[in-house]
Amino acid sequence: MRTQVKQAQTGTITPQMLEIARSEGIDPLDLCQRIATGSAVIMRRGKRNTGIGKGLLTKINVNLGTSSTKIDIDEEIKKAGIAETFGADTISDLSMGGDINAIRKEIFSCTTLPVTTVPVYQAVAEHGLKKMTADDILATLRMQAEQGISSMVIHCVNRQMLGEIHRKKRILGIVSKGGSITSAFMLMNKCENPFIEHFDDVLSICRRYDIVLSLGNTARSGCIHDRRDRIHLAEIRQNVQLAHRALAAGVQVIIEGAGGHIRMDHIAPMVKFYKKQSPFPLFVAGPLPTDVATGYDHIAGAAGASTASAAGADYLCYITPAEHLGLPNPDAVKEGLIAFRIAAHIGDTVKYGREAEDTRMAHLRAALDREGQIHCSMDPQRARELSDGEPECTMCGEFCAIRIMREF
Repeated sequence: MRTQVKQAQTGTITPQMLEIARSEGIDPLDLCQRIATGSAVIMRRGKRNTGIGKGLLTKINVNLGTSSTKIDIDEEIKKAGIAETFGADTISDLSMGGDINAIRKEIFSCTTLPVTTVPVYQAVAEHGLKKMTADDILATLRMQAEQGISSMVIHCVNRQMLGEIHRKKRILGIVSKGGSITSAFMLMNKCENPFIEHFDDVLSICRRYDIVLSLGNTARSGCIHDRRDRIHLAEIRQNVQLAHRALAAGVQVIIEGAGGHIRMDHIAPMVKFYKKQSPFPLFVAGPLPTDVATGYDHIAGAAGASTASAAGADYLCYITPAEHLGLPNPDAVKEGLIAFRIAAHIGDTVKYGREAEDTRMAHLRAALDREGQIHCSMDPQRARELSDGEPECTMCGEFCAIRIMREF
């Protein structure tokens, strides 16, 4: 298969590029050039194409999947349906409990969205941390590629970084699950990272299926106290080097970074620092600008994500109200998704001046068109529920500011 990168590098504008250029309102030649140089990628699944990167609207990823202690396939199906219905751009299936392949098949059957996985999750869930081998990890990676995933995440922490983590006085060490599993595997087996040692094999698989490779953020902070340090910097350098190798091999690549917990005034500088290091799309988990919003982390996360998006982040991983507490239920998935869609839109008004929807809503409010406002909202059902069922807004009643001033 000639990947999107390889075709773009020969100047070929693919049907997928044309579709995304039309939907995003950009020049297909510009998009082709961005894909050729790595600043944009196309995640594909069947006829569904999602563009992520420079000049494209900020995209939202929804995490779902079972855990080792909670396995409810019906709930995961509902979550996937909510993700599609309420405007997610991609899904990550992070299942680690039950029959993982059967669960993924069910998720595939109920959504058209591109699906990302973290292969080491399934490998460790099925083989156990003490018995898992590098061959098991690579076999899982190949199997998931054959299943039709659109993107996969690997964590490329190296031995030198692990030494820094041991010496560094972080409150919360490594909070990346994939990063911690990979690190523990290296320490237990006294070996180098299998994803680094077999990186050419990983690229070969990604190239064969045109899978977008996502380079994980092992070093992200677990609290706002744990600020950027030598571990962060080492991971940035490592991921950028690997991303350039991937691009040269014809593989589309995303870098994860500037995620986790970051104090608000550090978010924009952190994102801009990442964007200066390389052209590749930046995928941000959160970030959370405070540690005390438990139960409302989707709100805190949306505040951080709007700042990150405005500063240049291309792709956001949502956070739900259940963050730090447990596996989210379908309602929590919806709340988190809507919060992050708002954050992405706020960022796009800053990055690209995308204010047409806001202008439309302003005109509807000026016309006192309540029904139009409800239809124009991100969640019309929710807006209708909060409208009291009255024909007019009950906030001001007869003392409506717009109506009063029109009389004068």
